[in-house]
Amino acid sequence: MLFTWWNGSTIGVRNTIARRARPIGEDAFGNRYFEAKKIIDGDAGRRRRWVIYKGYADASKVPAEWHGWLHHTFEEPPTEVPLKRRSWEKDHVPNLTGTPFAYKPKGSIARGGERAAATGDYQAWKPE
Repeated sequence: MLFTWWNGSTIGVRNTIARRARPIGEDAFGNRYFEAKKIIDGDAGRRRRWVIYKGYADASKVPAEWHGWLHHTFEEPPTEVPLKRRSWEKDHVPNLTGTPFAYKPKGSIARGGERAAATGDYQAWKPE
């Protein structure tokens, strides 16, 4: 926690956010969101916004509604004005690549390497 930002926020970041920001909310994954108490010079006249990830720092863990708020697409946070969801939208899922829960299709080496034999529509190339 002292030096490795990828395992969560460092003590310096937590100290800065505690002094300069106010808590805004938390998402379903346990990530916490903050907004600066005042506008800092050089921030284009906007308040700076932060996220402190729960666990490993991975930007794909931020749901769409909070991503929009962090990037000033939405002025109001999802805690005040929830993002409208369509009936066809799926729940947010972080990118699981590189984790034990990553997608492994049939025939992949990570799944054992066994795949079905090629069908009759395939002919191997032979150099002439």
